Amino acid sequence: MKEKNHWHKPVTIIITVIGVMAIVALVTVAVLQNRPLSQKYKYGIVMDAGSSHTALYIYAWPAEKDNNTGRVEQTHSCKVKGPGISSYASNPSKAGESLRVCMQEAKQLVPANHHSETPLYLGATAGMRLLNLEDSSASDRVFHAVEGALQKFPFSFQGARILSGQEEGAFGWVTVNYLDDRLKQGLETKGALDLGGASTQISFVSDTFDGSESPDNNVNFRLYGNDYNLYTHSFLCYGKDQALRMTLAQQTLSGPGSILDPCFHRGYTDTKNYSVLYDSPCVSKMKPQNATPTFTHKGGGDFLQCQDVIKRIFNFTHCKYNQCSFNGIFQPFLQGQYGAFSAYYFVMDFLNLTDTSIPLEDVKEKLKRYCATPWSELTQQHGNIKYLAEYCFSGTYIVTLLTEGYNFTSQTYPTIKYIKKIKGSDAGWTLGYMLNLTNMIPAEAPDTPPLPHAGYVSIVTIMAILLFVLFIVSLRPLWPRCSKQPHII
Repeated sequence: MKEKNHWHKPVTIIITVIGVMAIVALVTVAVLQNRPLSQKYKYGIVMDAGSSHTALYIYAWPAEKDNNTGRVEQTHSCKVKGPGISSYASNPSKAGESLRVCMQEAKQLVPANHHSETPLYLGATAGMRLLNLEDSSASDRVFHAVEGALQKFPFSFQGARILSGQEEGAFGWVTVNYLDDRLKQGLETKGALDLGGASTQISFVSDTFDGSESPDNNVNFRLYGNDYNLYTHSFLCYGKDQALRMTLAQQTLSGPGSILDPCFHRGYTDTKNYSVLYDSPCVSKMKPQNATPTFTHKGGGDFLQCQDVIKRIFNFTHCKYNQCSFNGIFQPFLQGQYGAFSAYYFVMDFLNLTDTSIPLEDVKEKLKRYCATPWSELTQQHGNIKYLAEYCFSGTYIVTLLTEGYNFTSQTYPTIKYIKKIKGSDAGWTLGYMLNLTNMIPAEAPDTPPLPHAGYVSIVTIMAILLFVLFIVSLRPLWPRCSKQPHII
């Protein structure tokens, strides 16, 4: 007589199959419910209408990450051919026409199904600020022409306007610290140094500054749950192009027929028109009376004398605060690291002086040798490149502005880093401007899931297996009772 359990083996198999199916179903649901979706993007376009040129920037970010953790990245930039839009005051329609090529590029690069939802902004800076001071009607006509041209494209045009110097400085600071992930991680922020053609901005957070001493220079931010008291100031007319006008004006106050300019190379000579030189609100009141129509501009090539000429455009004598930069403007003590971009980078890069680990005295010595290089030797080496004649002045101006103007010393100069891009995006105010207008940086720190997707799936799988094993073990007492009912053969 043999005993045979008719159902013990089938029951075990059925239970095992059901358990496996349950585990597979649970894990499948977990994976499908929490898997990363195929990435979809949103886009934004910002046009930087500067004093010397206009540039277009396209930004993209994950569509499901609005106002949360998605990184906004620059995907394309286009430099508009020709001068800045303020230069078209006498022929405004050309200001709008000049933007067409870059806008066509944007139309091709942004997917067509996103055109209508893509915001398009135009922000004008110091060039248009100067034009608006000089002739507000001309400024309005330029904006009217620009707006008309941009509205012809299929994007969501959000208007064109002049940024204040404070906004330009603050948005540049946001850009630098956003791209460095300092805001999101709550790290010590970097200061921002921006040098354009018509203005220069300095922006930084200092423990000694709460805004009470100089409210006009204070901007308050709450970003990712952290509060920032930002010091920022913009010096109109102290961009490198307008500063050059002011140094030339200082040397031609008496209306001479020729000058020997130490900021230009020996052997350099050019004929300049007094009317063109003084055609700017920065110098128009200084124009000499009864001067000849033109003067001969000759180079002397002397760095130290060039510094002396440049210092004359600053006022270091008047300060009603405990500390100033120049022209009586309050500035707290410098603190932390600084990113210097725009003309700071392009000038120092040409001069091979972007490495700030080089001692400041060595930087000055290299500039001294560069300025002393004869013009004929320089043109033979570089050809007839744009701005070649001005690099001696521009390099000397940058060092003078940083040290004499903003109070950087031999000890603090290495805290400056000359930057063009950060993680693929241009340093400048445009990204910070768009982040602000689209609310892409939350005031409070965003909620984060306790586990990443992979960790969640792993834990669900392990728990399912453990539950199945416990279920099998819990049925073990039933097995002997089943086997005690023999089938006799």
